[in-house]
Amino acid sequence: MPIAMSPSPPLPRSRILFLGDDIVHNPEIYKRLTSRFDIIQPPLAHLQRQIFIQHLKDRTWGDFQAIMRPSWHTGGEMGRWDRELIELLPPQVKVSASAGAGYDWVDVGCLAEHEKPKFTGILYCNGAGASTEAVGDMALYHIISVFRQMTRSSLAARSTDPKRFRHAHHALPSQSRNPRSHTLAILGLGNIGFTIARKAHAAFGMKIIYHDLVRKNAEQENVVQATFYENVEDMLKVTDCLLLATPSTFSGQPFLTKEIIALLPRGARFVNIARGILVDEDALADALETGHIAAAGLDVHAKEPDVSARLAGMSNVTMTCHTGGGAVETNVGFERLAMENVERVLSEREALTGVNGHLIAEIGKRKLRNGVQANGVGGGGDGAGGKCDERGGKNDGVDGKGDWVDVKRNGVDIVGSPTS
Repeated sequence: MPIAMSPSPPLPRSRILFLGDDIVHNPEIYKRLTSRFDIIQPPLAHLQRQIFIQHLKDRTWGDFQAIMRPSWHTGGEMGRWDRELIELLPPQVKVSASAGAGYDWVDVGCLAEHEKPKFTGILYCNGAGASTEAVGDMALYHIISVFRQMTRSSLAARSTDPKRFRHAHHALPSQSRNPRSHTLAILGLGNIGFTIARKAHAAFGMKIIYHDLVRKNAEQENVVQATFYENVEDMLKVTDCLLLATPSTFSGQPFLTKEIIALLPRGARFVNIARGILVDEDALADALETGHIAAAGLDVHAKEPDVSARLAGMSNVTMTCHTGGGAVETNVGFERLAMENVERVLSEREALTGVNGHLIAEIGKRKLRNGVQANGVGGGGDGAGGKCDERGGKNDGVDGKGDWVDVKRNGVDIVGSPTS
């Protein structure tokens, strides 16, 4: 007579730490997650840095395997994810997925080095691609504004002063230019940079030139008839409008300095939809006052939410409130990517927008000799170098809107997008 076997106990479900407000746009994906995983969503009050740190020390949320922040507006109350926070994470954590294309607020090098009993590394996944169209559209707004003096015209109309209206009506045509056939120089031709190039070329008929650490293939270049400049200084000298589509430099120094401005032709325009800290704002204001730069369009600012009073007082400067990616479609995409990245990694599948997989792989190779495995669920993240900064301030090798590296060329801090 066969002996009845007791059923095996069910395997414990993986646990997700959900940071931020409730899911709004993708309830069906969230329902799928809740059917497969245990989700812990602390109240926002518990996410303030010192309170959050204490909860991590106390293991309030147990041994969770994933961190998920689907909204950019909440879930970041604890501030920068540096060594202080990352070292308190449970050893079981495999993935951290967040809204937002940029990730200078998290030390992805430290995440890659996170020690575990059986394998090494926490994969960081961003929201790359979700904001591309929105940022591209915002760039077009700033480009047309700096060529056609839109801010001056708008301010004159809003003044309700007939004298200012008539002055703008008669004076601005002699100061405005059509973008067509002018040269748009893009620093960083990643996903966003290429989208801007495509839109500017199609809508305005602009000539596209660019600098990046890795040249795009001929097929991509042909789509926008782009010309690659290996030397950024050579590119600047033939620029009608310089557009930054690259993340912050890891030296912490701005890219647009008085020395860089001096390389631009007198009367060039400038647009920044990348990072405010890339710009020496006083140097930019000086150049605008002298006319060396004719006009500037800024979606991002060096000390947000504070804005340079000098630049704000200039009628040849167009400003927006870092809303380049601010569209409903972007929020939908951020939510979806955060949830799907977590789901895929916990299911042992490749992430959709992994950022630091290459760092985890490099660390894993070094540790294989000692019998330690690297997290094998990478995805994306091609690039160079990368390690945790002791001060929690720098990630050599990756940052911003894609997979970025930072080098110096001819004494100039350069950033680029080798794969995105």
